[in-house]
Amino acid sequence: MENHIYKPVATLVILLILTHSASAATNTDFIRTSCSATTYPTLCYSSLSTHASAIQRSPMLLAHTALALTLDSARSTSAAVLKLSRRAGLTPREAAAMQDCMEELTDSVDQLSKSLAEMGQIKGSNYELVMSDIQTWVSAALTDDDTCMDGFAGKVMNGATKTAVRGKIVKVAHMTSNALALINTCAALHGRCINN
Repeated sequence: MENHIYKPVATLVILLILTHSASAATNTDFIRTSCSATTYPTLCYSSLSTHASAIQRSPMLLAHTALALTLDSARSTSAAVLKLSRRAGLTPREAAAMQDCMEELTDSVDQLSKSLAEMGQIKGSNYELVMSDIQTWVSAALTDDDTCMDGFAGKVMNGATKTAVRGKIVKVAHMTSNALALINTCAALHGRCINN
């Protein structure tokens, strides 16, 4: 008789595991498909796929998560560039580029922070206005990232400082670009993005 009780329970456990696995696969497929529309799909997927269970298949949660991860990356990059800027032995050109870059990164972090805060305030009645503001601010953050990189362009600056800073800024710029693409996709859905 005991055997008859365990079969339905075992079957239920197996079904739950399969359902969870299928749901997780569907969520990661949603992220992979959404990321394919970005400029840097591999980075997009690798940074967002670990959040698949929270994102599920929501364009809004996907855009929100991408923006939050981008803000985290911008903050850590800003701290790393600040640390690099305090190193002894920088040439006057490197010191000036680092100072300019720090200002741009501070602006980028502010724009991304403002965007993330606004994303949490979206309602049906203010959707298009708020999304437009977010698109503008994230686009400005991307411009800030690009302007920072411009300070390290050319052959005048070579070496470890240029390599270290550009590598960090490039990643932030790529993440910002991806977040903007996902935000643009969400904006194109109009009010349907908050309901998905």
